[in-house]
Amino acid sequence: MEKSINIKLRVWRQAGPKAKGGFETYELKNISTDSSFLEMLDVLNEQLISERKEPIHFDHDCREGICGMCSLYINGHPHGPDSAITTCQLHMRKFKDGETITVEPWRSNAFPVIKDLTVNRNAYDQIIQAGGFVSVNTGGVPDANAIPIPKKDADEAMDAASCIGCGACAAACKNGSAMLFVAAKVSQLALLPQGRVEAAARAKAMVAKMDELGFGNCTNTGACAAECPKSVSLANIARLNREFICAKIKD
Repeated sequence: MEKSINIKLRVWRQAGPKAKGGFETYELKNISTDSSFLEMLDVLNEQLISERKEPIHFDHDCREGICGMCSLYINGHPHGPDSAITTCQLHMRKFKDGETITVEPWRSNAFPVIKDLTVNRNAYDQIIQAGGFVSVNTGGVPDANAIPIPKKDADEAMDAASCIGCGACAAACKNGSAMLFVAAKVSQLALLPQGRVEAAARAKAMVAKMDELGFGNCTNTGACAAECPKSVSLANIARLNREFICAKIKD
């Protein structure tokens, strides 16, 4: 039998990047516990539109935990009070009847608010453009087994590549650091022979762009990995540090 709950939502509303924002409270009744958090927000927006009020702006796309756009800070946690999921995978059964839920945008200087719960995450795109790719000619496409790669390295590269660039790591970090994101993108290439050719240039360029865009320093508190929806490991940050130091020594 489907269950339903009544909730209160404290939602951050902000008309634009330079406008002063604040929380507004809404009440919702008979919300199905089987609905996702974003579906609940859809219900709220339909209610607001019917009342001729401005709907809440929030990001979403795939709603399958793949794109990373559903970047909401819920009750003090990026993507909400459940582990290893994105906001679109959070269901209302995680909340209690009568509970007050606080919803905010990412809080990071590098992710300015566009409107309400939507932030500009273009900074991550700029970091990728700085070096998160392979551009050298590595020849034609060989057979899958032509380049021997140890399984351990392949598994670690795939784990790093699971990062979806949602920004939860920077939002969770007290310093607003993007180290886990950059480390994942550096690791997924540094572990493979195709990426080793540009490894030194990549590490230097991506770290420099991260600093330029205003992300904070990493102090290894581990909040980034704890809140990451894809469980990207802190070990990647150690690898990034090694790659960066080796590149500087070579210089």
